[in-house]
Amino acid sequence: MTIPTDPLQPTDGWLQADPPRILPPPPAERGVAFRTVSRASRWFGRKQLPNVFPVFHVNPRLFWPWLWFASRLMPFGRLDAPTREKLILRTAWNCRSHYEWMQHVEIGLRTGLTDADILYVAGRQAPPPDPRDASLRDACDDICRHHPVADATWAALAAHYDAAALIEITVLVGHYLMVAALLVNAGVQVETDAEAVLAAFHARVAPALARH
Repeated sequence: MTIPTDPLQPTDGWLQADPPRILPPPPAERGVAFRTVSRASRWFGRKQLPNVFPVFHVNPRLFWPWLWFASRLMPFGRLDAPTREKLILRTAWNCRSHYEWMQHVEIGLRTGLTDADILYVAGRQAPPPDPRDASLRDACDDICRHHPVADATWAALAAHYDAAALIEITVLVGHYLMVAALLVNAGVQVETDAEAVLAAFHARVAPALARH
């Protein structure tokens, strides 16, 4: 698998083990429980099961507890979906994880993000009107750089989110840092459906990127 050269990507490009180091086993070898649960992807509007699931399931002892925990953040988290997706996208951008970015461009668009929102997450668009967006992005950057969130950023977030939400924000970013580590190092490959969504997004934002 060639590391993508997307028109929109971090300064140093995407990171990806090439060739992949861990491949998903064939469907017949994934076990009855996994095959049953994997059908749930259709409930969330996915025609294809994301490849991260069968790759992670290579270690079922970790996969099943992770799946339950991850569901508490998405799709059953308490943050609104656009806020959640902005944080995950910025985490993917900081980690240079193409797979995580691609997946959550698709999910973000389905949950209400605009092309301009995604460009702002990537630092290619002026801030949206909502003042929370800058604080969310700054907080994510601090966590991804293994720094405490700056006092001013934390205070700005605390003006809009209670303590429970602040915990969820920090845990969400930390969780997707962990997931990005698996994606990048295993070399998890993208699905064709999500690739098509990303290609359409790139086509729409090409004029804005050309002006930047």
